[in-house]
Amino acid sequence: MSLIVNWQLAVAVLGGSAVGLGLFLVVREALPATPALGPALRRLHQPPGQVTRAGPDWLAGLSRWLRPPHRQLALLDRTPEQYALSVLLSALIGFATPAVLSAVLFLGGVSLPLVVPVLGSLGMAFLAGLVAHRDVLARAEAARDEFRQAVCTYLDLVALQLSAAHGPVQSLERAAAVCDGWVFDRIREALRIAQLQMHSPWDELQALADRIGIPELGDVGAIMRSSGSEGAQVHETLRSRADSLRDQIRTDNLAKAEGITSRLDIPGSLLVFVLLGFAVYPFLARL
Repeated sequence: MSLIVNWQLAVAVLGGSAVGLGLFLVVREALPATPALGPALRRLHQPPGQVTRAGPDWLAGLSRWLRPPHRQLALLDRTPEQYALSVLLSALIGFATPAVLSAVLFLGGVSLPLVVPVLGSLGMAFLAGLVAHRDVLARAEAARDEFRQAVCTYLDLVALQLSAAHGPVQSLERAAAVCDGWVFDRIREALRIAQLQMHSPWDELQALADRIGIPELGDVGAIMRSSGSEGAQVHETLRSRADSLRDQIRTDNLAKAEGITSRLDIPGSLLVFVLLGFAVYPFLARL
């Protein structure tokens, strides 16, 4: 009996330590850090394709081991280290929950076998980490849909600026300055970086599209590249691309709606069988 009590106390202590460590990491990441000028300048002037890592070495190693979804994280403007930290904190909370519950039950006079909190902690840690990973994918999917809709608006605005006899570079910048929102903030940031590094803006838009996995934004860069290099009148091409993108988004939304509707038929069918069982049961009970 004393051995079981000691093991349960040890599990409770480990659970409390895990919770304390998680709270410490949350508070540490939430506090504003002192801005460093050197890393900011290196990020601004880094070569194309090079990714600047931030954070402790152990967190960078954990992020490499977890194999984070880089394009989804780039779309959400999050680093692999932030992704690894969120998964780690979720796993720690899931790991500590069964241990804390078993300690509370033990103080209430209910003793559980040691294998129950241990297996529960491992299972909850895996489940919480998986939920954190799925949450990142779901947010990235929602952000991708919003980005594609904003690109439709951006295509129309660029076409209007070209129709007003503005140049290709000026049309991209003026169209991005018209609207607000995080999507246009990312576009304005890419155009600003292209201006500071003296790159062509369509190449920078193409690089951003490849980094975040939005090929529709790369189409804007490809169309404007022909306008800047060949002097072609591309405002009609931009409008037709915007219309085709809207049709594609509408088709995708209809497909998602049909999928959701088909899944809703399953509980409806089950309800019919339940009602049929209630209707048939009195006749069967009389037999």
